Amino acid sequence: MAEHRFHFKATWPGGRNNVGAIECGALQSKISIATGMGGPGIGTNPDEMLLGAAGTCYLITLAAVLERAGIAVESMALVSEIVIDVTNGVFACKKIIHRPQVRLAEGVDDAQRRKLAELLVTAERRCMISNALRGNVEITVAPQTR
Repeated sequence: MAEHRFHFKATWPGGRNNVGAIECGALQSKISIATGMGGPGIGTNPDEMLLGAAGTCYLITLAAVLERAGIAVESMALVSEIVIDVTNGVFACKKIIHRPQVRLAEGVDDAQRRKLAELLVTAERRCMISNALRGNVEITVAPQTR
């Protein structure tokens, strides 16, 4: 079994509407509460970082799944959305929707094209972030045609 460790550092000057900073490997950003939630909207926020982690993990996992299946890809893109529910002042991540766009390379046969739909879902099931969220957050894959 292999273990990989990553380290996160954060500073926050105190108070709800201040601006802090985070550092995690190559990721360095200011952080604050989003303007839509009544904050200053400087840098990023936990909602965007969670969506970014989920989207990045899904896209990289999809690339690996397609490569292992021997399906040649010309390009891939992803648009993802997070739905945050606020009920009685409690914020909860309700849903993440991934909308992948995959352009297959020339020469990909019909069987591989048909297999793509299955592999789009397989990638979500294998994604580490999806697996960490499963049971608490609904995650759907809604492929976009290209």
